[in-house]
Amino acid sequence: MFEHMRPHFERRPDDEPPVPPAQHAPWLDEQLFARRMVFLRGPIEAEMAARAAATFLALDAAGPDPISVHMSAEQGNLAAVWTLVDAIESLQAPVHATAVGEVSGAALGVFCATTERTAFAHARFRLAEPKVNSPGGTADQVVAEAGRYLRELEDLILRIAAATGQPRSRVEDDLQAGRVLTAPEAVDYGLVASIVKR
Repeated sequence: MFEHMRPHFERRPDDEPPVPPAQHAPWLDEQLFARRMVFLRGPIEAEMAARAAATFLALDAAGPDPISVHMSAEQGNLAAVWTLVDAIESLQAPVHATAVGEVSGAALGVFCATTERTAFAHARFRLAEPKVNSPGGTADQVVAEAGRYLRELEDLILRIAAATGQPRSRVEDDLQAGRVLTAPEAVDYGLVASIVKR
């Protein structure tokens, strides 16, 4: 009766245990690592950020060639985003980012931290304020968390402004309005340098 509600898992040809769609099969991770490629897909949360940061550091230790990161990352947690940003900025190897889907909210911080930014023709960028996770707790804890969020939001605004060349006030207005940019509009905005072509 509920067959249609079960999550769909694809099986490998050698009939190994199913791999959830949100994760890569081990053989694919090995291929991506060998090609110095990292995929960021879905909300950037603590676990994903820690795993991706470790991959960046390992690739950097393996050699100075550019690291390619492909992003289809919507929203995410600001603290997790700064974990990745700090890792990227500590690398000797340059990091080239390509938007392959939608990049939005907090994930824009990671995108803007890279040294070269491109996009697929149908990529989209949503300039939106990151979501606030209600911390609960005492009134003092809530106030402290709100203050931390505002500081991290300011960091995100300044990072986007520095990467794009847009005035800080315009970036702030666009984040508040939830402005959506197509790939060509992102080029005009300064968010990407070029659109990937065949």
